[in-house]
Amino acid sequence: MPAKRELTMRQIRQMLRLARDGVSAREIGRTLGVARSTIQDNLKRAATAGLAWPLAGDLTDAVLEQRLFAHAGVKSGFRRRVEPDWACLVCELKRPGVNLMVLWEEYRDAHPDGYGYSRFCDLYREFERRLSPTMRQDHPAGDKVFVDYSGKKLSIVDRTTGVVREAEIFVAVLGASNYTYAEATWTQTLPDWIEAHVRMFRFLGGVPRLVVPDNLKSGVQRASFYDPEINRSYGMMAAHYGVGILPARPRKPRDKAKVEA
Repeated sequence: MPAKRELTMRQIRQMLRLARDGVSAREIGRTLGVARSTIQDNLKRAATAGLAWPLAGDLTDAVLEQRLFAHAGVKSGFRRRVEPDWACLVCELKRPGVNLMVLWEEYRDAHPDGYGYSRFCDLYREFERRLSPTMRQDHPAGDKVFVDYSGKKLSIVDRTTGVVREAEIFVAVLGASNYTYAEATWTQTLPDWIEAHVRMFRFLGGVPRLVVPDNLKSGVQRASFYDPEINRSYGMMAAHYGVGILPARPRKPRDKAKVEA
């Protein structure tokens, strides 16, 4: 008897046609030159997948193979555990202070038998890749520093009066090394914005070729994809230090993903 082997998709189609015509598994095996057990196994797979002759005209070999040989016991597109609303998590992750660990803990509170953290992260990244393609950015050393305010605020208590004031957090990240500088300023106004840059350059011990800010009003008077208008004082500061200003595109946070992380 011929050795048991895998059938081609052409043979699978022929097998289904012969089975529809009432030909026995033994006779189909002889016709195709394979063992009866191979035919029986593939007919069982076809029945489980709900496949019968005639097949749909637009059913490609790739789809046919996927339907027949998906992992046993798991339906196509079906997972064993409850999953969160991934689209909702993508939006939640954009909020300050939210990360995948926080979202996973909330998910496990609602579904104690849900996925572990590593599998949760894998599924999230799999979903994220389907949203929109991204291109990896390579940054030569000393080329760019990305600057922005974090969106979070820091409560500072006056020891003398006990008055609590909210301070903004200025963050700068070097593109090549991810070396990070952060400081608290009282506001996001132009004086605080420029002074934060001065202290950043002093901390770094030098200046990069380009500074990549967000379209903060203190630095960019008019955001534009092609010709942004830089604040005059901010431009004078850049000229003093000999650096260029390259604002991120409006509503394109991935242009400054380093400082967004």
